[in-house]
Amino acid sequence: MQNTSSLVYDQNAFGKLSERERSFTMASYILAIESSCDDTSAAVLKDRDVLSNVVASQMVHQKYGGVVPEVASRAHDEIIWTVVEEAIKRAGISQSDLQAIACTRGPGLLGSLLVGYTFAKALAYALHIPLIDVHHMQAHILAHFLDDPAPDFPFLCLTVSGGHTQLVVVRDHFSMEVIGKTLDDAAGEAFDKAGKLMNLPYPAGPQIDRLAKEGKPVFELARPQIDGLDFSFSGLKTSFLYFLRDALKEDPNFVTSNLSDLCASLQERIVDILIDKLERAAKETGISQIAIAGGVAANSGLRQRLLLKASQHDWRLFIPKLEYCTDNAAMIGIVGYYKNLKGDFADPEARPDARLTWND
Repeated sequence: MQNTSSLVYDQNAFGKLSERERSFTMASYILAIESSCDDTSAAVLKDRDVLSNVVASQMVHQKYGGVVPEVASRAHDEIIWTVVEEAIKRAGISQSDLQAIACTRGPGLLGSLLVGYTFAKALAYALHIPLIDVHHMQAHILAHFLDDPAPDFPFLCLTVSGGHTQLVVVRDHFSMEVIGKTLDDAAGEAFDKAGKLMNLPYPAGPQIDRLAKEGKPVFELARPQIDGLDFSFSGLKTSFLYFLRDALKEDPNFVTSNLSDLCASLQERIVDILIDKLERAAKETGISQIAIAGGVAANSGLRQRLLLKASQHDWRLFIPKLEYCTDNAAMIGIVGYYKNLKGDFADPEARPDARLTWND
């Protein structure tokens, strides 16, 4: 079979390939690039097999207590070529072996997206291979197909990350319906903002998870009452702020003395909210195949509660490996694999979109 790297594509249109040209991409090496926030990642897949998955995290944001968009984009720019080179090296191939490049187009921080997408587009042009657009949240969901067993369709996916909290009915690889979403803060934001109130370093989610194991959920925190399948975490964040403010008036050392119990109480409440909506969605849709995706899917409290609920409701549960929960390029690559199979390549005029919707 002729390698696509030897084909000369129309430099003005990645997606306008003949059926003959598309056939060359059916079994391929795909380079994937992810730069939607503060992790620079590149991976190489051979079909569904992950040959490499390199992630460079930006620790500089810790001193700011959150991601600074301009700092993030500059950091991506400084390291992206090194990360891509390392991914190709670890895969044991050369650039000439690549047959397509998949890259996050959105949603995310615009400056960060611009770095990755511009790099991917330029490299695709240079190698005369197609570029594949990837929606970041679809990639989190399809990360379940990086390993076997993968869920059958349809399945219900709870996607929870720093910027998104959603309930999604997944009917096939590219037919997904959001049936519930956050009305304000996402679950990951609630962890990070509450962590900041307790003087925990950013990102606070993993620190809260660790400390919660040492404490007990002895503090009763507010539970937002939101109808339907949508989420809200801003009320919980505000009530936590007022709770700490009042407690610190009585005891200036309250947070330090009760840190583990505070973390356990906060984590239990956030997990309660997530699980309650998931149970409702499963009942309303009649779907018993349940999946979880996104950075907060790495939370041990959420994972344990899901295992318990799966046993109680006879769910078939799918939880991705920890390395595929947080932002990574392998999940971008698996979307690239399925899009490559059907010749779904990027529009040459496409640009990164910080608020990219499901159907764009």
